[in-house]
Amino acid sequence: MANIVMNIAKGRVAELYARVENNDPSTSALILIPIETSGLEADATLIDADTVAAVLAGTTNEQTTMGRKTLTDTELATVPAPVDASDYNEVSLPQVTWTAATGNAISKMLVAYDANTGSGTDADLVPLTMFDCALTPSGTDFVLTTGAFFRAT
Repeated sequence: MANIVMNIAKGRVAELYARVENNDPSTSALILIPIETSGLEADATLIDADTVAAVLAGTTNEQTTMGRKTLTDTELATVPAPVDASDYNEVSLPQVTWTAATGNAISKMLVAYDANTGSGTDADLVPLTMFDCALTPSGTDFVLTTGAFFRAT
């Protein structure tokens, strides 16, 4: 589950997830971005970032050796119904594998929304959530199994 939900995305994560899952627009996707341990800014700073470019503008670094993962409608599960009995709504990520992961250690995984994978830049990507994800890549496969990455109560 998310450690922080970016201020710009509060109340929108489930909506944007549903847009990707429903292929609306057909160019939309969720983007998983590994964030390096070195230079990682505090959650209190990162929560105010309104774009992925803003997340990466300070000392926070993307771990580019592993690379980003793009999740489209074919990878995402059907948007679940709210859990009325417990008064919450949550969405989950599928299991994602980085094959033979190498590079610098990571401490976080950023989930962003891209409305247009054909022409979007980091200035267009909306950061949704960022959660703890400690890994020192060693050349073996890294399998991310998160389950719920967002819950609204």
